[in-house]
Amino acid sequence: MVDPVKLTQDLIRCQTVTPNEGGALVLLEGLLSEAGFVCHRIDVNGICNLYARWGEAQPNLCFAGHTDVVPTGDPASWTYPPFSAMIADDRVWGRGACDMKSGVAAFVCAVISYTQNNADNKGSLSLLITGDEEADAEFGTRALIDWLKARGEKIDHCIVGEPTSVESVGDTIKIGRRGSFTGYLTVTGQQGHVAYPHKAANPLPVLVKLCDRLASKQLDEGTPHFAPSTLALTTIDVGNTVTNIIPAKATATFNIRFNDLHTSATLLAWVESEIKAVETKGVQIDLRPVASSESFLTPESNFTKLVQEVVERQTGLRPKLDTGGGTSDARFMTHVCPTLELGLLSATLHKINENVLTKDIYTLYSIYCSIIEDYFANQ
Repeated sequence: MVDPVKLTQDLIRCQTVTPNEGGALVLLEGLLSEAGFVCHRIDVNGICNLYARWGEAQPNLCFAGHTDVVPTGDPASWTYPPFSAMIADDRVWGRGACDMKSGVAAFVCAVISYTQNNADNKGSLSLLITGDEEADAEFGTRALIDWLKARGEKIDHCIVGEPTSVESVGDTIKIGRRGSFTGYLTVTGQQGHVAYPHKAANPLPVLVKLCDRLASKQLDEGTPHFAPSTLALTTIDVGNTVTNIIPAKATATFNIRFNDLHTSATLLAWVESEIKAVETKGVQIDLRPVASSESFLTPESNFTKLVQEVVERQTGLRPKLDTGGGTSDARFMTHVCPTLELGLLSATLHKINENVLTKDIYTLYSIYCSIIEDYFANQ
């Protein structure tokens, strides 16, 4: 057996701040090739990605994740060097320990273990590992999905190893995520002296009125699987350092996290209607919309039930099905097949002194092993 804790350490020591591959995919490709997986490197625009498959028949159960990590911040603020993968206090410390090199290590070890003991398995196991989740996610999972479609390669179910747990390993499974819509507003008027406001066109009252209308709107009351959608103003900027000038321009940015009652298109139409409601002569309002993801939901099914039952058998706790949190590459995989997210505790992701308990890595490994066993036993 490849030890999932040791593999976690080896991966952490690969310095993979996006877009650097850092040797992580080279390491994984070597392990998987030796275990009989057919490996493909799909590198696009400087982003390195790996797809590996064992078997040719359906169904194809896929584990997906990423090896890229966010920057460390000030290394001097860490108790242990961020890429040292030190084990202390029964924990592995380092950037990516939580998000999500431990998850990748756990499912890589689980699939290798299964293939060594089930040579006659009729289905397939695959791994989709990207190096672009923590950045724009433009040339990672998206590129891999395009590559799979071009080859006619089918994935039947997918588990993304993101850190989804809250208090204990496996207590939360993500079956969906909210969408994310960002609006960049620019309001342009005419600069002038504050003593002669009638000779200027002040953009600020218009922007303030618009921001108030947007922020005051209750978008919905939530759904059975999703919390209410939210709009947050994140910045308002003028750049005016004096008190006797009416500025010519002001900007603001907002972000909407939305549930399955909305799409980015319906939200865009609503924002545009609010802009029209505050239009003022002599003042121009420009909106640059960026929809980074749509909301999605994986309906409860035999697959979600199987995963819940495995976790309960392994941990004694029935996991909660949840849709909270930010975005992940599951938002792309959901267009390919039913997709769940299941991983370690999320408490330290992206933080200084990111770490995970070694026993939790072994627990997650055991959960993944049992999921694979049960998945193919039920075919």
